[in-house]
Amino acid sequence: MRRPGHALVLFSGGQDSSTCLAWALECFSHVETIGFDYGQRHHVELQARERVLAGIRERFPRWRERLGADHLLDLTVLGRISDTALTRDAEIQMTAAGLPNTFVPGRNLLFFNLAAAVGYRRGLHTLVGGMCETDFSGYPDCRDDSLKALQVAVSLGLGQRFTIETPLMWLDKADTWELARSLGGPALVELIVNDSHSCYHGVREQLHAWGYGCANCPACELRQAGYERWKARPATA
Repeated sequence: MRRPGHALVLFSGGQDSSTCLAWALECFSHVETIGFDYGQRHHVELQARERVLAGIRERFPRWRERLGADHLLDLTVLGRISDTALTRDAEIQMTAAGLPNTFVPGRNLLFFNLAAAVGYRRGLHTLVGGMCETDFSGYPDCRDDSLKALQVAVSLGLGQRFTIETPLMWLDKADTWELARSLGGPALVELIVNDSHSCYHGVREQLHAWGYGCANCPACELRQAGYERWKARPATA
């Protein structure tokens, strides 16, 4: 799985980005992480980032030496200009556009552009994100075509070739749990269950078999359903 160059992982502290971080640590000799404080309602995910990073350094010696600096950027302007259920105290529902109101317009586009700017400075030309077009809420900036177009624009605009890697793009949530197990065994699955955070409501009071969360928001429903499908599969070596 080893690949040339160094990588920068868009790391929110959720299940998907934690799995992508493990994937990048298997593939690249040097990996850094970047996160964004955009005024998200589930601000607790920023604390989850710290726990997951600490857990990886503590429990996975082979990855520890490859895991470099973490970067956290202030992007609260995005929250101020957005009117969504992820940046406001609003009920989660579908909109007239056919998208849930958890869609934050421009979020992933900004994330990758800012990540590329950091990568340009630090020599990190592979950008890794946990976007998925299989089990997802229909966000247009998670689609493979969007990210391929963005890769071209970023590379042209910076005058250097950047590659956007999305290892989860064609996996469902059950496959994502299995990928985590295959990368880091039960220890990584346990770390993701206990320390990552995906719930849009920021609920950390109740630990389910699949992790903390309200069990009602779209993120929790996807995570729970994927976990249950994964656990129902025959055991693999």
